[in-house]
Amino acid sequence: MSRVGTPAMVGFSLSTARQFARASDGATALEFAIVAPVLLMLLLGIMEAGRALWTQNALNFAVEQAARCAAIDQNNCGSPTQVQSFAANVSGADFTNSIFTVTTAACGNLVSASYPMQLNIPYVSAAPTLTAQSCYP
Repeated sequence: MSRVGTPAMVGFSLSTARQFARASDGATALEFAIVAPVLLMLLLGIMEAGRALWTQNALNFAVEQAARCAAIDQNNCGSPTQVQSFAANVSGADFTNSIFTVTTAACGNLVSASYPMQLNIPYVSAAPTLTAQSCYP
């Protein structure tokens, strides 16, 4: 007596199914494939957070030094353009002069900065804007 589908089932028994269910040959690779993207995104996020903090510190330092220079050193920081250039040079980062603004306020010489930071994380399009300002009498 012949049934349809019998040749495909030859050699497949309940013990073979149990053995297949207990097999763990590719389990490590599968677990790594599940965990690796999350781990990579976490690692990149930590590195970018550190870079953002460093950049924010560079902005704060630059505006503080530029405001002080505008108040004290008229030879190097006599005009707003000179103050912007001084801030970009003293920052230690690769900032352009255009992110700095120089005004005279009630508190003294006010130097502000606004920097749109691009994150280097794949598939993340967030671009935080870092700001800093300092006023020196």
